[in-house]
Amino acid sequence: MKSLIKAVALVAVFAAPVASFAQSEQPVTRAEVKAQLKQIEQAGYNPAVATDSTYPADIQAAEARVAAQNSGAAGYGPSSAGSSETGSNVPAGNPNLQGQ
Repeated sequence: MKSLIKAVALVAVFAAPVASFAQSEQPVTRAEVKAQLKQIEQAGYNPAVATDSTYPADIQAAEARVAAQNSGAAGYGPSSAGSSETGSNVPAGNPNLQGQ
């Protein structure tokens, strides 16, 4: 019984910080909700056409498209094109660099 109480207390101690980080500082305003809905509808989601069987997939696909658009506009994350190199190529058999 004591081990069960310890386990519950341990879970509560670790779950409390996670729950506090998940909460936002301020509630979402009506204007923000309308803007989010407009973005999702512009991404191809139509609530009038959704059925019970297609609802989760349709809304998740639209949200993924919105997230992709927003991540590209934010400028965060890895670059989608280009390359990076470090150092330099040394030609084999260069007598000036041998022994270094």
